[in-house]
Amino acid sequence: MKKRILAVLLCTLIAGSVFTGFKSAGEDKELVIFTWEGMFPQEVLDDFEKETGVKVIYSNFDTDETMLEKLSMAKGGDYDIVVADDYILETAIQEGLVQKLDKESLENIGNIDPLYQGQTYDPQDEYIVPYGAGIPLIVYDPDQVDIEIKGYKDLWDPSLKDSIALTANYRVINGITQLSMGESMNEEDVDVIKKTGEKLLELAPNVRLIQDDNTQTALLNGEASVAFLYTSQVTEALKENPDLKVVYPEEGLGFGILGMFIPSNAPDKDAAASFMDYICQPDVAAKCTNAIGYYSTNKAAYDQVDPNLVAPDSVTKGEFIENVSREADEQYQKNWTEFKAACD
Repeated sequence: MKKRILAVLLCTLIAGSVFTGFKSAGEDKELVIFTWEGMFPQEVLDDFEKETGVKVIYSNFDTDETMLEKLSMAKGGDYDIVVADDYILETAIQEGLVQKLDKESLENIGNIDPLYQGQTYDPQDEYIVPYGAGIPLIVYDPDQVDIEIKGYKDLWDPSLKDSIALTANYRVINGITQLSMGESMNEEDVDVIKKTGEKLLELAPNVRLIQDDNTQTALLNGEASVAFLYTSQVTEALKENPDLKVVYPEEGLGFGILGMFIPSNAPDKDAAASFMDYICQPDVAAKCTNAIGYYSTNKAAYDQVDPNLVAPDSVTKGEFIENVSREADEQYQKNWTEFKAACD
């Protein structure tokens, strides 16, 4: 009789674990996301917690280089999901800091637009899930600017003295300077890059400020009359002041992709994969795109996002920032250091 009662109790316990096991386990689970501030709407993070029971811990960095340094120090650990820019992704993969995707666990990965796949940093799409895309653009207040700005070269016009706000990515700013010179954004010739540095120094008198976060604020509050902004910042600026003028520079476009990846020693790769797949759901992807203001990379979400946040066909003519040789990168960094010092 006692054995029979014990058997009934065991069956009850096992049944209970079947129905509540995932949630109970989830209560102790944490997912650590490492990216810039504000890259996911709080509503999306909260809904993921409710759906899975996995608590989301949000950790942010200021630059891609900071991310890579911290991830290297952690030997690919500490973080479960990282979102960063395309050019740094290749370095992270080469350094063994990224694990291959288990695509069988990503039911929604087929929603990604092929336009954003097969890139140089991950040609076989083994490591990265595109999260967003963008084209940094020039935006200016036509009431405060005496010239018509058509391209990067116009930023050097003397009439713009102490009036330009720039984002703070050293490769991008070197890159647009090279485009203004008729060169590639990924120039490898150190002598050419030195000339880029000289050209940048000539821009310094026109620069009001350099900052990566909320650069559009300087344009909106009148501190600057011209700004070079990331796509999300362009979106925010136009929301507040639709009379601002947006310039697609005639010298060419710099095109970038934000990629999600799971670090090689992520504490909880299963929770990370679950989050990736959740973000790839069309309705969730649309919420993210509409909130952060980048172009959507999820083709299944296009009919749910702001039409302005579906990339125009011209982005196929853009140029990606790519990894360059150590010597070239050192010169780019030297240019940047000297340029910032001249702007102070």
